[in-house]
Amino acid sequence: MRIFYWASYLLFILREIIAGSLRIAVEAFTPGTSTKPAIIEYHLAGTYDFEVIALASSITITPGTLVLGTASGNSEEGATLYVHAMFADSREEVVASLRDMEDRLLRASRGKEGARLAREAEYEYQRRHANDPKEQA
Repeated sequence: MRIFYWASYLLFILREIIAGSLRIAVEAFTPGTSTKPAIIEYHLAGTYDFEVIALASSITITPGTLVLGTASGNSEEGATLYVHAMFADSREEVVASLRDMEDRLLRASRGKEGARLAREAEYEYQRRHANDPKEQA
C-alpha cells in the first residue's frame, strides 16, 4: 500500500515542479512583478532524519521555494525548516502548502496511520507550548 503513496508523492512533486516552472516563466516574461517573497518558519511533524531531508529536498527542488536552513529537533518535537517562498500571498497559504507536501511524504514513509499519528503529535506539541511563558519571551 505504501508503494501507492510513494508513487502518488512522486507524481505530486513532478506536478509541483512543472507548475512552479510555469509560474516562474510567466513571471520572467511578464512586465512588472507579482512576486511576494517571504521567509516562513515551518515546524515539521516528521522527526526522522530521512523525512526532514526528503522534505527539504522536495521543497528546494520545487521552483519558487528554497529551504534556507534547518533547526534540529528531538524525539518530542520535529525539526524546523526556514523556507523562502517567492509567491507568498499569505503565511497561512504557504504553511498549508508545506503541510500538504509533508503529509503526503509522511503517508509514503509511515503509512496513513503513521502520518496521522505524527501530525497529531505535532498539534499536541504546538498546543502545549502555545501558552508557555518561556516560548513567548
